[in-house]
Amino acid sequence: MGEAEAPSFEMTWSSTTSSGYCSQEDSDSELEQYFTARTSLARRPRRDQDEPVEWETPDLSQAEIEQKIKEYNAQINSNLFMSLNKDGSYTGFIKVQLKLVRPVSVPSSKKPPSLQDARRGPGRGTSVRRRTSFYLPKDAVKHLHVLSRTRAREVIEALLRKFLVVDDPRKFALFERAERHGEVYLRKLLDDEQPLRLRLLAGPSDKALSFVLKENDSGEVNWDAFSMPELHNFLRILQREEEEHLRQILQKYSYCRQKIQEALHACPLG
Repeated sequence: MGEAEAPSFEMTWSSTTSSGYCSQEDSDSELEQYFTARTSLARRPRRDQDEPVEWETPDLSQAEIEQKIKEYNAQINSNLFMSLNKDGSYTGFIKVQLKLVRPVSVPSSKKPPSLQDARRGPGRGTSVRRRTSFYLPKDAVKHLHVLSRTRAREVIEALLRKFLVVDDPRKFALFERAERHGEVYLRKLLDDEQPLRLRLLAGPSDKALSFVLKENDSGEVNWDAFSMPELHNFLRILQREEEEHLRQILQKYSYCRQKIQEALHACPLG
């Protein structure tokens, strides 16, 4: 990890799905449209059949890497080849599917950023004061041209930069997905894992291995990843839900007490 140069990324756009921009800016009141204590703070049951699984990632010699690259390139039907560099590293393409269920934040402007804006990347020297929330295209697929040493965390950061997303990268995670014997398996990549290396080991088949960008929903809430307006908003939501829960409990017991009293009055004396 001793290279001083920043990793190089190239984005290839393969989705024409509507981006689902919303015009609302995320003031304290408008954040409530996107966050509730139940959906954002509670751990929700999984809706799919994904199960955690461990992948074996053996270390390869330089000769084995060259042979793997030849075998990989012989199996693909596109121009998304892997190339071996003189320094022993290699470059290639990884495909990332976006499966985000919550909106993301971008700098507020007169109009939402287009795909052309995303290709150019954020402007230099601009400070983010106000934000606009929008939904990324559902199940959009993006191709990234990366180095063999590019880490999973850098892939996430590159995707967010291309979309001008200003949310903390720690809110997102890169997963590897595989289909085996009719079952779907999912594993969250560690920050320092190298997706292109995993791609080379698995081969070009999407069933053998694919990459998915999802919210980083672990059992613990990372409060440091939220902004001050979001944290204040969560407190207000919790207070309202607590008050509503107490009201429902009091109403329930009041109703039961009333029915018991009515039954007592209906009973004959003696």
